[in-house]
Amino acid sequence: MKRTLTFLGGLALVVALFGFLVYRLIHMVHQASEKEPATKSFTLSQEQASAFARLALKGIQREYPNKPDHVLNNAADAKNPRALHPAFYGCFDWHSSVHGHWLLARLLRHFPELPERDQIRNVLAEHLSEKNLKAEADYFAQPNRQSFERTYGWAWLLKLAEELHGWDDPGAKTWSRNLNPLAAVIVTRYLDFLPKQTYPIRTGVHPNTAFGLAFALDYGRATQNQLLIEIIEERSRTYFAGDVSYPAAWEPGGEDFFSPSLMEADLMRRVLPPDEFRSWFRRFLPGIENGEPKTLLTPATVSDRTDPKIVHLDGLNLSRAWCMRNIAAALPRDDPARSILADSAARHAESALSHVASGDYAGEHWLASFAVYMLSTPGPG
Repeated sequence: MKRTLTFLGGLALVVALFGFLVYRLIHMVHQASEKEPATKSFTLSQEQASAFARLALKGIQREYPNKPDHVLNNAADAKNPRALHPAFYGCFDWHSSVHGHWLLARLLRHFPELPERDQIRNVLAEHLSEKNLKAEADYFAQPNRQSFERTYGWAWLLKLAEELHGWDDPGAKTWSRNLNPLAAVIVTRYLDFLPKQTYPIRTGVHPNTAFGLAFALDYGRATQNQLLIEIIEERSRTYFAGDVSYPAAWEPGGEDFFSPSLMEADLMRRVLPPDEFRSWFRRFLPGIENGEPKTLLTPATVSDRTDPKIVHLDGLNLSRAWCMRNIAAALPRDDPARSILADSAARHAESALSHVASGDYAGEHWLASFAVYMLSTPGPG
């Protein structure tokens, strides 16, 4: 009897051990299957680049529907979008048109054999002419336009200028030269405005201060504009260096395309030296290494991609992904927050990339730019 019980006990142990091994094997396979799309998500193929280029080409040449952010000083200012903005009249609004042009320049630079390359060159040459860009610069000089596109459109204009700067291509050199006067106007706007901006704007949409500073800082460093660099670094520290335990659990809002917390951290990893940033980040979002807050690390649900505000959440998933990847890359390899952020970035990217071309203009006129920028971030090695 004892031998029988011993045998049965041993058998039960073997069965339990076998079951555990099967469970672990299934779990490992499941984890691998979850990680596979994430790896693919951050590789921009020529096929994807071609699809994104077609979306941008369609948008930047489409004048209507259009949402102008336009102050009428007199009756003569009542003009159609193309008359007001001969370079950036398409894509529903000025800033989307600007980053649509950035997308095309970016793709042409990195995929010179793109099937759409000739069409891209023709459109950029037409839109970024000296005459057109002078008209755009003159628009900023008119009364009551000091806050026009502040600072979202400003930031993307400098990102376009940065992309063209130093590109050893005959067409790009011409477009860069033509764009420089408008870029100088935008830089002057930053230099005039930032000393007067007492408080940062912590929003998930266009006026977000951290985003506007981050892209302007990239431009300043690329062009070695020391005055711009210094004021942005000073303002960034003044606005954000003292932030602790940021209430990121309140995110997202219902029409966000930025995460205020992650956008701030993505700015500060540019501004602070590595060790200082790591200490700051631990104080700023102390729960990240434990996977908290879950609302920040879980992709946002997009319930209606035909709604121009709700579809912002697809953009949120893309911008969260690029911020998380950048932040993770700035952390030590043994920092537990690094893998948490990298895994969450992969889930956010996977959630949004398949919806960039949704079939509805509400998202299609701008999401490709967010996707290409997200796919351009190197992320953690």
